Amino acid sequence: MKKILHVISSPRHGESYSIKLGEAIVAKLLLEYPGSTVSTYNLEEAHIASFFTPLEARTPAGVEAARHSDEAIRAIREADILVVGAPMYNFNIHSSLKAWLDHIVRSGVTFSYGATGAEGLVTGKKVYLAVATGGVYSSGPMKEYDFVVPYLTWMLSFIGMKDISVVRVEGTAIPELKEGALERAVASIEV
Repeated sequence: MKKILHVISSPRHGESYSIKLGEAIVAKLLLEYPGSTVSTYNLEEAHIASFFTPLEARTPAGVEAARHSDEAIRAIREADILVVGAPMYNFNIHSSLKAWLDHIVRSGVTFSYGATGAEGLVTGKKVYLAVATGGVYSSGPMKEYDFVVPYLTWMLSFIGMKDISVVRVEGTAIPELKEGALERAVASIEV
C-alpha cells in the first residue's frame, strides 16, 4: 500500500492532457499497489502566492504563504509516490507549478548546505512527471526548447527526489499527431 500525491498544475480542467495523463498514471499505480490512497493537490485551486521568503512571514500575506508552504511540504513528506502534472506553457512550466516549487524548495527544510554542498532532505520518493506538450520535444529539432523536463528533474533532485520517470503526451496541437497522442502516452506508462 502506497500514499500517492497527484499534483495538478493545469488550469484547463477536463480538457487538460497533463491531468488526463496524470490520472492514467495514478490508475496504473493503484493496480500495481492495491489499497493505496490518493491525495490530489490542485495548484490552481490552492491559489498559492507566487513566492515565499522568511522575511515576508511577518506580514499577513507572508503568514498565509508560510501556511501554503508548510502544507505543500507536509503533503510531499507524507507521500510515497508523487505524480506531477506538467503542461508546457511557452516552453516551460505553468506559473502555478513554479509557485509550488518556490514553496517546497526551502533551505533547512527540504534541503541544507553542508561541507560538501547542498543536500536534499526529501528522499525515498518515486516521482512521475506527466508532461503534456502541443509539439514534440522529447526528440528532434525542438528538443533543445524543452525546459520543462530538465528544470523539474533538476529542482526535484535538488531537494532529494532523484527517482524520476517522465511520461509524455506530445503533439496535441499537431493535427497528424493529436489523434491517439494520449493513448500512446498511456500505453508507455511503466510503474
